[in-house]
Amino acid sequence: MHLVGGGIVGLVIVFAGSAGAQSIERDMLTAHNAFRARVGTAPLTWSSRLAARAQEWTDNLHARRQFIHSHSPFGENLFEIVGKGASVSAKEVVDAWAAESRDYDHRSNRRRGVCGHYTQIVWSDTKEVGCAVARGEDREVWVCEYDPPGNWVGRQPY
Repeated sequence: MHLVGGGIVGLVIVFAGSAGAQSIERDMLTAHNAFRARVGTAPLTWSSRLAARAQEWTDNLHARRQFIHSHSPFGENLFEIVGKGASVSAKEVVDAWAAESRDYDHRSNRRRGVCGHYTQIVWSDTKEVGCAVARGEDREVWVCEYDPPGNWVGRQPY
């Protein structure tokens, strides 16, 4: 059984090859891989395929003013911030997800509260990530897709 990594995840479309897309790629990889290094899992690589899928979903969520998982075949973390002029960096998004580590006990593989975002970040079988953001005047939505997905019931993330 697979658990969907739950998450919090605005409209400037970032085009492939743009400085914004390169910054998201670099910043997201750096932030993810810093947490993976702490637990000894191999670094993730960037997937343009997953980033394109994430961009589709962020744009959809932003346009429809929704905040729900896509139920894709990949692992998925979502982040949303709402408020006039609200904006966060890639590092702040990953840090928010990773803060859930306080609710995860690796020795017993037990969870207190929500920690699926964190465990997806550090899931040892996951090799690739692709992320995107959609921004508007009063809302920002971030999505990261992970392949292969993590958060399998009964398995430890690392």
